Amino acid sequence: MYIRQIIIQGFKSYREQTVIEPFDPRHNVVVGRNGSGKSNFFYAIQFVLSDEFSHLRAEQRQALLHEGTGPRVISAFVEIIFDNADGRIPIDKNEVCLRRVIGAKKDQYFLNRKAVTKMDVMNLLESAGFSRSNPYYIVKQGKINQMATAPDSQRLKLLREVAGTRVYDERREESRGILKETESKREKIEEFLRTIEERLQTLEEEKEELKEYQKYDKMRRALEYTIHDRELKETRKKLEDMENQRKNSGAEQEKFRQLLQKAQENIKTFSKEAKEYKTKLSQVKEERDTFNMEQQQLMKEKNKLEFTIKDLTDEVQGDNKSKERAERELQKLRDTITLKEKELEAIRPQYETMKKREDEAQRELSLKDQKRKELYAKQGRGSQFTSKEQRDQWIQKELRSLNKAVKSKNDQIHRLEDELKRDKERREELEKKIEELSADTENYRQNIDEHNKVFYEMKKNKDQLQSERNEHWRKENNLQQNVSSLKEDLSRADQSLRSMAGKPILNGRDSVQKVLDTFKEKGGQLGDTANQYYGLLIENFECDRSIYTAVEVTAGNKLFHHIVESDKIGTQILKEMNRQKLPGEVTFMPLNRLSVKDIDYPQTNDAIPMVSKLTYSERYHKALKYIFGRTLICRNLEVATHLARSTRLDCVTLDGDQVSSKGSLTGGYFNTSRSRLEIQKTRSELRDQIRSAETELRTLQDTLKKTEQEINKIVSEMQKTEIKNSKAKNLFEKVKTDIRSNERRVREY
Repeated sequence: MYIRQIIIQGFKSYREQTVIEPFDPRHNVVVGRNGSGKSNFFYAIQFVLSDEFSHLRAEQRQALLHEGTGPRVISAFVEIIFDNADGRIPIDKNEVCLRRVIGAKKDQYFLNRKAVTKMDVMNLLESAGFSRSNPYYIVKQGKINQMATAPDSQRLKLLREVAGTRVYDERREESRGILKETESKREKIEEFLRTIEERLQTLEEEKEELKEYQKYDKMRRALEYTIHDRELKETRKKLEDMENQRKNSGAEQEKFRQLLQKAQENIKTFSKEAKEYKTKLSQVKEERDTFNMEQQQLMKEKNKLEFTIKDLTDEVQGDNKSKERAERELQKLRDTITLKEKELEAIRPQYETMKKREDEAQRELSLKDQKRKELYAKQGRGSQFTSKEQRDQWIQKELRSLNKAVKSKNDQIHRLEDELKRDKERREELEKKIEELSADTENYRQNIDEHNKVFYEMKKNKDQLQSERNEHWRKENNLQQNVSSLKEDLSRADQSLRSMAGKPILNGRDSVQKVLDTFKEKGGQLGDTANQYYGLLIENFECDRSIYTAVEVTAGNKLFHHIVESDKIGTQILKEMNRQKLPGEVTFMPLNRLSVKDIDYPQTNDAIPMVSKLTYSERYHKALKYIFGRTLICRNLEVATHLARSTRLDCVTLDGDQVSSKGSLTGGYFNTSRSRLEIQKTRSELRDQIRSAETELRTLQDTLKKTEQEINKIVSEMQKTEIKNSKAKNLFEKVKTDIRSNERRVREY
């Protein structure tokens, strides 16, 4: 046996496949420059034949792969072809091919192009003389030099290893250990034999008792056999009766199955109603809480308004009383003024007369007094004045003094008359001003009343709008809860459909929808492409609930095929899916490529073409005819078998038992509660309800936004009105203060 050929690829410095041949049966010499791959050549041989390159770590595996320029090498192999003409390798072939493939994670062996385990390869090499216990069938570089320079003891040890005697020494030591262990076991066995002999003596003593026991035991077994035989006959009779009952229970089982199906439908209906009632109950509770909050708010508003009305009433009553009191005082003052003026007019002539008499009396008194003084002066003038000039000077002086006094009195009289005139004018001005302020007071009061009226009218409108807003909020909350509940139901339906149809198919459906959304966003020609996609087959037809099972058994996963106008549309969608790396499995049905033939259906009352029981658009006739056109719905399995044989059409019963036109029968129990058509119908209804609810929700949100804007507008107007009312009240109070001040001044005049 010798190496005939070596093939290396991707191993260390050998990137491309390298074939090394031929080899001489006896000696071969490998020569070459440094770095040309001589060492790696021998490493490749060791890689396949020795046990040195086992249990490699990830970095060690990577080190064995070629590292250089160009694409990265991910796997490598070394193949050695042996000439087995001498039959050293126990394989009945003259040529044996052994290959080892290594990658970043894999490590495989191939023997004559067939995958084998590492243990099989090691056993084969062991049988050919490549022993793992004596690895010197490959002498590595430096081993000869090491042996020549090593001490005698080590060289002897090495020679023993090369000669294989070390293996025998180790086996001798193992044999000695086994012999020693065997001696120990032999002693234990002898001790065990002694124990057995003692036990045998005891058993001999019990032998007689055993014979007696066996006698009675035989009698016992005979009795037991008799009893068991009687029980067996009775059991067989009961079994026959139960078999007859089982045969007769088929109809009852069908009846119970129908009752169970009906009960499941009732449970489903009741669960849906219970869920709706729970939703309504939560809505009613929320409305009750909202109404309670509104009631509390309204009670607060009511109490606040009552206090405001009471304050306003008291204020109005106080203002009315003040006004009445002021009017009474003003009238009283006017009456007093009129009365005094009348008295003044009545007294004025008398006053004038008396004043004249007083003036005359005063003049007369002055004259008399003057005359008296003159007489006194004359009487004492002779003694007072010494000369006439002195007397004249004194007279002149007295005259000047009297003239000055007269002038002062006249000025005082004129000044008093002017003051009286001014006081009268001022009084008239104050009375006129009081009348004007009274009129202004009435105008301000009317303005305040008008502002209050407008304010309360706007407050009423605001409260009404707030009630409408609260009602809209409740409706919005209910709609959001309804949409959330519908989306949860839709998600559960999708999950159920995913579990029945398979994850790849529904992932493909979702991926196609994403591609269509992308096309619609881009518009143009891609938008036209999206419009020529017609949806899944299951979405484009309707049928009676009674044939759901037959339809699902006939179509299978074809229900989820995608209908498109042409193969070009399907190709564009697939390209976009691949470009976006979207997951899923998709099967398209291009209407321009579907070919259907007219079929002459049998005229019988026991079968009907399935396609005639489907309701669909004429546009999808080819697709529906392609899937369901060669299937008949039969009354029972016997009719289906007969028609399938005679018409060469597929037949199916309402229970889902299917007879192929080629002769095969398929059937079994079909769980109608997990119907894909039923779930699809539920999905369609849920999506329609979600779209309707979302449209209503958007409309309600727009209305709510408008209501908010109106409320904000009214609040702004209320604030402006309140500011105007506050200014009017301040002016009203100021005018009232001015009126009271002027009335006090009038009373003072």
